[in-house]
Amino acid sequence: MNWLLDFFGNPANWSGPDGIPARLLEHLQFSAVALLLAVLIALPLGLWIGHTGRGALFAVLSANAARALPTLGLLVLIVLLMGVGTDIPVLIPLVALAVPPILVNTYEGIRGVDPELRDAAYGMGLRGGQVLGRVLVPVALPLILLGLRIAAIQVVSTATVAAYVGLGGLGRFIVDGLATKDFPRTIGGAVLVALLALVVQLGFTVIQRLVVSPGVSERQAIR
Repeated sequence: MNWLLDFFGNPANWSGPDGIPARLLEHLQFSAVALLLAVLIALPLGLWIGHTGRGALFAVLSANAARALPTLGLLVLIVLLMGVGTDIPVLIPLVALAVPPILVNTYEGIRGVDPELRDAAYGMGLRGGQVLGRVLVPVALPLILLGLRIAAIQVVSTATVAAYVGLGGLGRFIVDGLATKDFPRTIGGAVLVALLALVVQLGFTVIQRLVVSPGVSERQAIR
């Protein structure tokens, strides 16, 4: 506890380019851009595969292969190939980490919708994209949001690796603290990352309550 007080109670840690606000902003930028890119890649693909049933095996195998990639090792390899002049080296492994849960959960969510609902939608005169947008996505939304939440938490937690190759973010406190044996700094950085992950978790819980239909939530609870 004293170490936490030493870190958070030190005014020098709250100002300047190495202060908590600046490092937090860097961390959020890495995480937000990586998550946005992952969503742009995985969400449309998951919707298409779940709706059409095409490429399901490839999607699942690719997602499992991406999960097996060592994030830090991939980051170091990209840095060796590209250098550290931009944020691209850290974004690539973070995107690779975030794509699988979004892709698989979106695909499973759409595929798992009751076939009778799909048939009823077609019977009412709806067609392809209308069935997907008006029926399948609303019903699958809890599982889709779960994939987004898992991806966001993983990205926020793993973005600390950026510090290992000289980039910014909250990981700087952990890496620099270990290098200088400044343990209050190391522990303070770890606490900040954990708190940020909890905030993300809470944020997605609130979003789910706001956007998911009560009827869909009740169906999920009954299951």
